[in-house]
Amino acid sequence: MQKDRMVTNRALILFVPLFLLAATARADVLIGVGAPLSGAQAAVGQQILKGVQLAVEDLNASGGLNGEKILVVSGDDLADPKQGGVIAKKLISDGVKFVIGHATSNVSLDASELYQEKNILMISPSAINPKLTERGLWNVFRVASRDDHQAAVAAGYIKDHFDNKKIAFAHDRSNSGQMLADATRKKIGLLGLREILFEGVSISEKDFSPLIAKLKAQQADLLYWGGSYLEAGLLIKQMREQGLKTVLMSGDMIASDEVALIAGPGAEGTVMTFPLPARTRPEAKDLVKKLESKTIEPDSYLLNAYASVQVLADAARKIKSTDTKKIAEELRSGTTYKTVIGEISFDKQGDRSRSDYTIFTWKKFNAGMSDFISRPQHSHAP
Repeated sequence: MQKDRMVTNRALILFVPLFLLAATARADVLIGVGAPLSGAQAAVGQQILKGVQLAVEDLNASGGLNGEKILVVSGDDLADPKQGGVIAKKLISDGVKFVIGHATSNVSLDASELYQEKNILMISPSAINPKLTERGLWNVFRVASRDDHQAAVAAGYIKDHFDNKKIAFAHDRSNSGQMLADATRKKIGLLGLREILFEGVSISEKDFSPLIAKLKAQQADLLYWGGSYLEAGLLIKQMREQGLKTVLMSGDMIASDEVALIAGPGAEGTVMTFPLPARTRPEAKDLVKKLESKTIEPDSYLLNAYASVQVLADAARKIKSTDTKKIAEELRSGTTYKTVIGEISFDKQGDRSRSDYTIFTWKKFNAGMSDFISRPQHSHAP
């Protein structure tokens, strides 16, 4: 009996600190990050996670979110909708109030509906499919500009530089890749241009010989690619190896150092639509300097994620509440928020009120993307 009583007393002694710890954890505000932290899209996902972590560090150092400490929990969605659903449920189970993510549109579309059911507000730093915000969900926002805005800028450039030329389209059959290629194809059609080819290839394709053979046969002057940076790099490399000089153009999905590392010197002349580099904005100066002192590359997705946390925190401060529906109302009110990527306001759908896409051309081979891309040479902002 004495032994049993001692065991019981010890259990009680252990139980009290655990109870107190649980109470403390419930007082914290949890921000979830859903992104591909491994796999083909890991470079983007890791940038997003790092951006959120840095923003939260800075917020906690200045008092947190309305006096509450912020904690970050993350999940690796592999850029796969099925895994994205698993991660969304994990973040819900973790008790998050907000999610920065998901990185890709195909994952964001499904995950956002799960979050809406649990009153979780989501801000994506990178998802660009228009459908994400056109469904009328109260909880969805993004700081990236929409695909159709990007397509309009691309179409304007194609009209000016490839009028009366042979234009081909190819995509990796992903939702985001096909959406961007199709949107751009429709935009050039409105400008009186027609494509000679619209081709889908398997996602994560490694051998582009069949596509290249068709481009050769059609003598394509421009190939618009809707797909990721990894496949873009391989496609450029193989085109050049097979003597094809067709210019490759794509969207912000190819904004990665990996394109130059994979494609080599053949990447020169590649064209892409991308927002003006956040790292060059005066608003980002202090953060960029801080990151560089820590040997952290101030990539655009990192800065987008940092800005996502900033608008969330500023809205919560303004209304003096962390209630997600009240914050969503504030974000849709037209208020302008100052962030490291410039001033941001949202429309009633949750999209940025103003697109900042422009055209960049890859000018010289260098391992660093910032040294490889020229200054913007053209813009058709919608």
